[in-house]
Amino acid sequence: MNIYEQTHHYMKKGTPVVVVSVTEKKGEGPVEIGKKMLVLKDNVAFGTVGGGALEYTARDYCQTVLENKKSESISYLLNEGSLVDDATTLDMACGGKVTLFYEYIGPSEYIYIFGAGHCGQALSNVLDTLNYHVTVIDDRLEVINQFKGGDDVIHSPFAKYIEDYGLKEDSFVVVATPSHKEDYNVINKVISKQIKLKYIGMLCSNKKLIDYLEKTYEMFGKDIDLSNFYSPIGLDTGGGSPEEIAISIASEILAVSNGKLNHNHMRETNVKYRYWED
Repeated sequence: MNIYEQTHHYMKKGTPVVVVSVTEKKGEGPVEIGKKMLVLKDNVAFGTVGGGALEYTARDYCQTVLENKKSESISYLLNEGSLVDDATTLDMACGGKVTLFYEYIGPSEYIYIFGAGHCGQALSNVLDTLNYHVTVIDDRLEVINQFKGGDDVIHSPFAKYIEDYGLKEDSFVVVATPSHKEDYNVINKVISKQIKLKYIGMLCSNKKLIDYLEKTYEMFGKDIDLSNFYSPIGLDTGGGSPEEIAISIASEILAVSNGKLNHNHMRETNVKYRYWED
């Protein structure tokens, strides 16, 4: 496969990559404009941007791009001992100057929806329009078979999915299963396995939330970190249809993903426990 085919292959899998392209070259150097290299996590790479210190530096910097999820251009001076204001000097003797464009290609976030019912379907419809990789899990085969959209739609017992496949670190999780017991099992599996998430939200009423918190404090103690737990889920936008709830949840996910503050989250309507402040 060439670079373009490989990039498409990883895009379909939801695997983030960085495509490094030579966009400018002045003077002598080991590579020509237009050369490309595809880099994955852990420095797995295809193609080349010239070898030597330039390629080593590029591969290493791709790990930063994969973490930050932001594309950028960097110029390099291939002349050890020389300094210029607009370029990073590398330990090379070519004497030229090369500019590389690091293009991040991949989802901006990974989202897991536990529950493929009406609200899960409506939420997937919204999230599918954004640059997210959406995985939907449900243990009801008839519901899974009717589900439309999502990048991965998995027929599996809810908590067992986490046991079997895990969850990506710093991902987003929405819990909207058809029963309180399954909701609790999913969230408690995350707690017991100490999975680091940016966000985990549970679709519920305040009454159900209080019941969950009391059982969870009894099981894990009151020192557990629930700062990234959002329940009742969503921003306080009003409306109770699956579509309105989906917009509320998607808006909360966007706010958390983009680091926006001072929104009126539904969890703030809980008057008995302000669990995220403990």
